[in-house]
Amino acid sequence: MALRGWRVFLPVMVWLAACAPGGGAPSVAPGARPLAVVATTSIVGDVVRQIGGEGVQVTVLLPVGADPHAFEPSPQDVARVAEADVIFAVGAGLEAFLEPLLKNAGGKALHVELAEGIPLRPFEAVTGHREEHGEEEESDHGHAHEGSWDPHIWLDPLNVITWTHTIEATLSRLDPARSERYRRNAEAYRAQLRELDAWIREQVAQIPPENRKLVTEHQVFGYFAHRYGFEQVGTILPGVTTTAQPSPQELAALEEAIRALGVKAIFVSSTVDPALARRVAEDTGTRLVRLYVDSLGEPGSEADSYIGMMRTNVRRIVEALR
Repeated sequence: MALRGWRVFLPVMVWLAACAPGGGAPSVAPGARPLAVVATTSIVGDVVRQIGGEGVQVTVLLPVGADPHAFEPSPQDVARVAEADVIFAVGAGLEAFLEPLLKNAGGKALHVELAEGIPLRPFEAVTGHREEHGEEEESDHGHAHEGSWDPHIWLDPLNVITWTHTIEATLSRLDPARSERYRRNAEAYRAQLRELDAWIREQVAQIPPENRKLVTEHQVFGYFAHRYGFEQVGTILPGVTTTAQPSPQELAALEEAIRALGVKAIFVSSTVDPALARRVAEDTGTRLVRLYVDSLGEPGSEADSYIGMMRTNVRRIVEALR
């Protein structure tokens, strides 16, 4: 498994630059207004709120249910970024819209990518797509994700624990007066994440090992599968984003594999149109299950927080596969 271990050193470099005189990071006077925080996704925004509490005012760029692969910022988003103290993003190529947005917005906000310091996993070959198309052809068709690294790091709670350290340190640097509060909040939230990880392991144990096969609309569950012992055996879409479309041959190969492997369910993200996945499910007699991947659920739903989202997903996966 290829990993980008060198990324571990980047947060330290960014941190030193921010701390240096003239580093460009905004500062907030003790006891002043809450930090103006922009988060790219609702998942990032929730984790920042858990740590920042009343010390942060968080604006999320992507609305609940939005697909980050297809998102286009509005003029209002440009203004929000321009006025921010700090911008938290996942990174690893997820937010292709962010670089031009930052250039258009200007401002002095500190830009923090939470993927920094986390060993990234490469996208895997899956049935019906990379096995039929060489890497060169795949790239020519636009099927390769930027850098071919999987950005869906939050689907392993241990990676979100790493996020909490980065967020805590960043908020404390910008707002030293509230650093003790940020530390306490982060420690409490890390305990909840460790509890979540243990709970997921207990739930997954209910699924027979031979049933732990995942078919999804595109490659999203690499970190989850690696952490909890699943195998990604196929995807509906041929690329690693939601923008590519499969050929009839690719769909036929996938359906054949689903039947041959005894796959029990097809899992589809809440941010994508399920029509194609529903057709495959009907053709193969498998169950179609909606999950939350790139976005939280609506406010007030069972998936309106990161921990709630993960618990909802795991309950649905276990029910479908056990």
